[in-house]
Amino acid sequence: MVEAENKRDAVYFKFVGELDESCALKVKDYMDDVIEDTKIKKFVMDLKKLTFMDSTGIGILIGRYKKITKKNGVVFITDPQPVVDKVLTLSGIYQIMPKIEE
Repeated sequence: MVEAENKRDAVYFKFVGELDESCALKVKDYMDDVIEDTKIKKFVMDLKKLTFMDSTGIGILIGRYKKITKKNGVVFITDPQPVVDKVLTLSGIYQIMPKIEE
């Protein structure tokens, strides 16, 4: 699942466990609500505790990226586990959401 935390000048989405079809709708709805309810323009996807992600998870990230950039926001990814990092690298997602060190 995911929870949001305002930290410094950014909203951090902290993912825990798995991001796949079984939780996609809840995660999407939660993230959309947070994005709509904030004036903050910087979002960080904290993947430190995300143990698995499939193509549905990539779709969730790309969909939220589109919502955020429509509001002139920026999106970054931090601390992916090696297995998740491999999926993100192969998908090319780092070209639109750069990986940052925290």
